[in-house]
Amino acid sequence: MPTLPPYAAVVLAGGRAARMGGQAKPQLDVGGRTMLTAVLAAVADAAARIVVGPPQPAPPDVVVVREEPPRGGPVAAMRAGLAPVETEVVALLAGDLPFVTHGLIQALRERLTGDGVLVIDDTDRDQLLLGVWRTAALRHAVADVSGPTSVRKVLAPLAVRRLHPTVAPGQPPPWTDCDTPADLAQARAAAAAAVRTGRVAHRPPG
Repeated sequence: MPTLPPYAAVVLAGGRAARMGGQAKPQLDVGGRTMLTAVLAAVADAAARIVVGPPQPAPPDVVVVREEPPRGGPVAAMRAGLAPVETEVVALLAGDLPFVTHGLIQALRERLTGDGVLVIDDTDRDQLLLGVWRTAALRHAVADVSGPTSVRKVLAPLAVRRLHPTVAPGQPPPWTDCDTPADLAQARAAAAAAVRTGRVAHRPPG
């Protein structure tokens, strides 16, 4: 297998999280570690890891930047996160994906063609913040966007390949996110069940 080019990772970890009582979602614990820790672990081999959002705990080698204006939405966050990227390939991830894995990121990198490749879930819905992209294409897509704009609209013109990951029975799917207290409770229950059945090891808080 040919050597894959180096990549950077941009993790969107902002937003008001109004449905979570205003708490910082990426800092909530699932399975013994914060969701942001889980996402950053999946991209531990990235040449640079950039978290976009308010100041928050992160490893010392992680760059934390803020979108302009603050709370300006995911497209503004994408633009801020891409600014320091120096690699030709970049992973774009949400900060509330407790079950994303390094293996999935590797599979996406291996399948990168055109402008990008992203995950689709069991309903064939694009997971727009779970993909790997050509940095130049992503920068061009967000460069001239002003005002609130959906990520879907910004990415629509790009040539995108899609991957539906194989999920083992009883394993939480990697596209699981936590937008509501119910989502968080389900993710925590799934993580606890995975530990009980030995599908994953218990992890210390991180």
